[in-house]
Amino acid sequence: MSDAPKSGPMRSLGRKTIRPSAKPSSLMDDPFELAGIWQARIVTLFPEAFPGVLGLSLTGKALTDGKWQLFTHDLRTFGIGRHRNVDDTPAGGGAGMVMRADVVGPALAEAQHHAHGRWPILYMSPRGRPFDQAMARDLAQCQGVTVLCGRFEGVDERVLEQFGVTEVSLGDFVMTGGEIAAMAMIDATVRLLPGVLGNAESAVEESHSNGLLEHPQYTRPASWEGREIPDVLMSGNHAEIAKWRRRMSEELTAERRPDLWAKYTSDT
Repeated sequence: MSDAPKSGPMRSLGRKTIRPSAKPSSLMDDPFELAGIWQARIVTLFPEAFPGVLGLSLTGKALTDGKWQLFTHDLRTFGIGRHRNVDDTPAGGGAGMVMRADVVGPALAEAQHHAHGRWPILYMSPRGRPFDQAMARDLAQCQGVTVLCGRFEGVDERVLEQFGVTEVSLGDFVMTGGEIAAMAMIDATVRLLPGVLGNAESAVEESHSNGLLEHPQYTRPASWEGREIPDVLMSGNHAEIAKWRRRMSEELTAERRPDLWAKYTSDT
């Protein structure tokens, strides 16, 4: 009889195990592409940054369970010369460095070799169209997405034109690179994929799903530091609860996001 420890139960193909690791990219090392599964392909100078927070909680469990897949493409491997240079000085002069088209282009081509169906290429950029819940819903309906994470002063415009890249922004601010922004966008999209959220109603009732901010939430204890849960939420009257939640959503939106409120009132 062998003294070797017994192996655990067999797992289905495509399932991966998440454990704390100094190399989080190991979650993406599965050589197999799962048929019909939504993919994110990240073109970046820092593949070791992924999956990062995407490997945790609901998105991490969904990654383990094969509900979506994540692959990285290292821009440095496409670098020029002995030192694998990926950037050069701006044409016409100016500060900073620009990522070269003859580096980014081949990396995007490699990523898109795996694309099929509707599969946009997005570039995280402060001059892009604002990312919102509607875009997240649209991306979740695609077969996958390729995300280019920029660095330095940006990317040679020619490669964006050549590949029909859509520039996307998280807001009116500048970050040192696109990796964190890409994670935020992918998180917002993956949670909308079938089976990722434990309760599908969560995606229906939360902020921005109907053009309004979400109503306040409460849970036990009923009284805390002299503050009570609103009586209507304890009444058991679901019609009144729904009316209260709607009213609170409208009041919060009008107060905190007048831009959303103006759009909501013009559409209704």
